[in-house]
Amino acid sequence: MHSSQSFVNWFRDSSPYIHAHRNRTFVIYFGGEAVLDASLHSLVHDFALLNSLGIRLVLVHGIRPQIDLRLQQQNRHSEFHQQLRITDDTALQCVKESAGLVRVEIESLLSLGVANSPMSGAKVSVISGNFVTAQPIGVLGGIDYQHTGKVRRIESDAIQQQLNAGNVVLISPVGYSPSGELFNLSAEQLATEVAIALQAEKLILMTEQSCLSTATGQLIEQMTSQETQSLIEHDQQLEASTQCALQSAIYGCQSGVQRVHILNRKTDGALLIELFSRDGCGTLISSIEFETLRPAVLSDIPGILELIKPLQQQGLLLARSEEHLEINISDYIVIDRDGLIIGCSALHKIEHSSAGLIACLAVHPDYRRSARGNQLLEQLFIDAKNHALEQLFALSTQTMHWFKERGFQSSDFAELPSSLQQSYNHLRNAQVLKIMLEA
Repeated sequence: MHSSQSFVNWFRDSSPYIHAHRNRTFVIYFGGEAVLDASLHSLVHDFALLNSLGIRLVLVHGIRPQIDLRLQQQNRHSEFHQQLRITDDTALQCVKESAGLVRVEIESLLSLGVANSPMSGAKVSVISGNFVTAQPIGVLGGIDYQHTGKVRRIESDAIQQQLNAGNVVLISPVGYSPSGELFNLSAEQLATEVAIALQAEKLILMTEQSCLSTATGQLIEQMTSQETQSLIEHDQQLEASTQCALQSAIYGCQSGVQRVHILNRKTDGALLIELFSRDGCGTLISSIEFETLRPAVLSDIPGILELIKPLQQQGLLLARSEEHLEINISDYIVIDRDGLIIGCSALHKIEHSSAGLIACLAVHPDYRRSARGNQLLEQLFIDAKNHALEQLFALSTQTMHWFKERGFQSSDFAELPSSLQQSYNHLRNAQVLKIMLEA
C-alpha cells in the first residue's frame, strides 16, 4: 500500500512537468561511451518515453571511443589538442565507419517494439540526414586539424519539419561541405549549435561524471551562466570534460537556449529524474536565476492556492479564496523555483496606522530546512521599511517560537490596530506577536 501511494504521489507531482514539456524541443547529447555501455537499452527506452509524452526530440551521439578502438586495431592513434582530435586520413575513415555503425545501432534500438518490453507499442520514427554543413577548423596556433571541422550551418527548417511530423531526429557528429568533403565534429559542440539553431527549450548534456564542486565534493545543483563562468575561472581542479560541458552550457545560454542540464549518464533514469521531479539529479544552468524571490502576479494564484491548501486544512493558516488573492495580490511575494511556487507570504498594510500584518507565510514541505522562510521574512522587512512602517504584527497558532527566534515578542490583543481587532477570529485564538522596526 505504501509503495502504491508513493507511486501515486510521484505521478501527481510529475504532472506539471509533463504538461510543461509537451511540444517543447529538447536536444540531448550522449557520448560514444554510452553507446558501448550495457545500459544503452535503458537510455533508449527513456528517449522513447520522452517522445511518447510529446517532447520534440533531437539526439546527438558521440563516437570518440569507437574511433579510438578502430585506430587501435590498426596500431594507429590520434593526436588531440584542446580536447579536439586531429583527424588525418586514417582517422577520417574510422570516423565514417564509427558514425555509420553507431547510427544504425541507435536506430535499431529505437525501432524495437518487442512485447512485454518498455518499447512495446512505442512506434518511434527516427530520421537521420545531412542536416549539418561544416567547414574545416584549419590551422590554429600552428596546428593543422586536417579533417576536423566546425559547424557552418544547421538546416534548422529541415529538422523542424521532421519534428513537426512527430519524428525523432538523430544526428551523428559529422558534417559535409558544399564541395562534398566530410569533417569530424565535436558531438558536444554540435549538440550546442543544433540547440541554438532550433532555439530549443533545453539542451541536455549527458556526461561521464556529475558536475561536482571540487571544494565540497557535492553536486552543483544550479548556476547562472555568469556563475558558471566564474567557476571555470577560479576552480583550477575541474575535470577537462566538465569544463567542456560548462563552456557549452554558457555558450548555449548566451545564444538563446533557455536551460542547459548536465547529467551523469551513468545514473539510471537520470533523464526522467531531472525532467519530471522537483529537484532533479543533475546541474541546471540558465542565463537567469533558477529560483527567485519576487512580487506575486495574478498568474501565481493557482500555485499559491496549491501551496497553502494543506496548511489551511491543518488549521495552520486562515482560508484564503481566489478572490481574496486577486484583490490583494500586490501584498504577496513568492519564491518561484523554475515556474513552481514553493514559498509565499504577504504584508498587509493597516490603514490609518504605521503598522503592517505579516500573513500567509508558507514554504513547501520539501524546502523548509533551507532558510527560505527567513528569505521571505527578510523581504517583508525590507518592504515594510520602504512603506515607512514602524511595527509589524503576526497572528500564529503553531509557529510562535519561529517568529520569536527572529525578534518578535508576544503581544496583547489590545495592542492590535482596531481593524485587526475587528477581523480577529476568537475561535482560532491565535497568539499575537509584534516586532518594532528600526528607523
